[in-house]
Amino acid sequence: MEFEERPWGWYKVLLDTPTYKVKEILVKPRQRLSYQLHHKRSEHWYVVQGEATMTLNDKEILLKKGEYIDIPVEHKHRVANRGDKDMTFIEVQTGEYFGEDDIVRFEDDYGRQSSDHLNT
Repeated sequence: MEFEERPWGWYKVLLDTPTYKVKEILVKPRQRLSYQLHHKRSEHWYVVQGEATMTLNDKEILLKKGEYIDIPVEHKHRVANRGDKDMTFIEVQTGEYFGEDDIVRFEDDYGRQSSDHLNT
């Protein structure tokens, strides 16, 4: 099982197949992922612990435990944990490619750049 630490928390891959990938993602208190999009995959996020502040194409949406959102291909998105406890969600990716290099970053609190250098 693949496990990756990130500045905002961590993720682990629960299942990786040719047609979909499933991750468990933990976001530490007062942290957020980069504002990004993917060219080759869509994502489904299901909150299993805490509350998530989701941004989808510049619109903020609050998701509580048991709630979910679908992120279509090439839609800008990010998730933030504004609380004081860990927030965890399950991510199901579907599409034609699931590599971490399919990330176009528009904003990042940790100074990371897009792997394909298409960010604006």
